[in-house]
This record gives sequence, structure tokens and C-alpha cells, in this order.
Amino acid sequence: MFERFTRAARETVIRAQAEARELGHAPIGTEHVLLALLADPAGPVASAPALREKQVDAGYARAEIIRRAGGDTGTAATDADAADREALRAIGIDLDAVRRAIEENFGPGALNLPREPAPKRKGLFRRGTGHIPFSPRAKKVLELSLREAIRLKHNYIAPEHIMLGVLREERGPGAQILAERGVDADELRADLARSLHADAA
Repeated sequence: MFERFTRAARETVIRAQAEARELGHAPIGTEHVLLALLADPAGPVASAPALREKQVDAGYARAEIIRRAGGDTGTAATDADAADREALRAIGIDLDAVRRAIEENFGPGALNLPREPAPKRKGLFRRGTGHIPFSPRAKKVLELSLREAIRLKHNYIAPEHIMLGVLREERGPGAQILAERGVDADELRADLARSLHADAA
């Protein structure tokens, strides 16, 4: 099946693994595939009008993935109990202000610990590069991307086909993130079909 993947589609799969690794998540889920598809702002998926209309981009998806994993996306500081918070406030330290400042500089969830331990570093400065498996739903997304390509009579799989697979795997977190944001799945499918048609022309 992977021989049918375009370079951009292969890069999406590689990016999904990198995103999961960076977040300290295993296995790779449909949400990481969605994040990988949105990571290229000029790409055919991220530039789809149905997503732009609802302001769905990589930043939103990443924050939503962190929230769903039990992390705090920066709206409240919940990492210290009330006594510690009061003691720090007595000496002039506002934990909420500190958290906001850190997340403004380093991104949402910068203070969160990953749910799964991050891979051990290998060598002096490199992160581990071990394989992270795909979840059953993420594998299903890749299978559905092939089915979408066949349905459209394409002999290749592009990022748009992968996004169509994410939409078809409705119970996966990737599709749920879009649905909860109010993305119209039919509109997005039409946007992706137009993009594929333009690429073929």
C-alpha cells in the first residue's frame, strides 16, 4: 500500500510519528495523523476553506490533543495545591501569571508532563528514534485512505486521501476534534475533492 503514497503523503506519516514522539504519546493515533496533515499551513489539507473557516490549524489541534490527554492548555494552573499557591503568593509569586508567561513563550502545554515517558535520548544530543506503532484506528485511517483513492479512481494516495480517511473513521479522536469544532465534514470532503481534481488537471 505504501508504494502508492505520494512524497507528501509519506511525509505526513513520518510527521505523525514525530508529533506523537514530541508529545510523548504512544501509539500514534488518528489525532496525530490530523496534526501531521495540518502541520503544513500551505498544504492541501490545512488550506481547505472548511478548516480555515473554523480556525482549525496545527496549533489548535495540538492544544486539543494535549487537553484530551489530560494536560492543561494554559487556562488554569492546577499543578500546586492551595497551600503551596498561597505560600508562593505571600512572597510575591503568582503561579497563574508564571504559567501564562511560560506558555506565551514556549507554547500551550509547555509545563505539562507527557502521559507516556518520552523516548530515552541516544547519543549526546539526539532524541530516541525508535518506532512508535500506529493505533488500530490510525491503521484504519491509512486503509481508508487507500479505499478513498480507489473510490476516486486514483492510483496514488495523497494527503487529501488521508484526510478523507480521518473523516471516515468517525469514532477516532481526529474526526472528533473536527466535529467538536463544528467543521462540516461534507464541506471538507468537497474541498478535498476540489484539491485532488486541481492536482490531476
